[in-house]
Amino acid sequence: MTVATSQYETLSAVKAARGAIEDKKGEELVLLDISEITPVADYFLIATGNNSRQIRSLSEEVERAVKEMYGVGPLSIEGLAQAQWVLLDYGDFVVHIFDQETRDFFNLERLWSDAKRVN
Repeated sequence: MTVATSQYETLSAVKAARGAIEDKKGEELVLLDISEITPVADYFLIATGNNSRQIRSLSEEVERAVKEMYGVGPLSIEGLAQAQWVLLDYGDFVVHIFDQETRDFFNLERLWSDAKRVN
């Protein structure tokens, strides 16, 4: 089961996640619309945290905000123990929260360069 049932609801949930990251001072937020490129998800939200503690905090805040709005949590969470790259999979969208070094190494924006950036 995915979080949202329509494109509008999905985008609204992604914006709630983005707002949560902004509130906790996450940096370099990028929202990619990947819906026309892959069936994996509709959106990738990518952000950077300054250290493992902030990355965990950003992840928890995203989880809280989406749960508050939609009453559901992520389908899975990966990377929380190391907190260099935390991935929260909501089905329709995926939140990636990196430390700077890991983000630079994987460079998802380049990998998904065909995706549309959403403001």
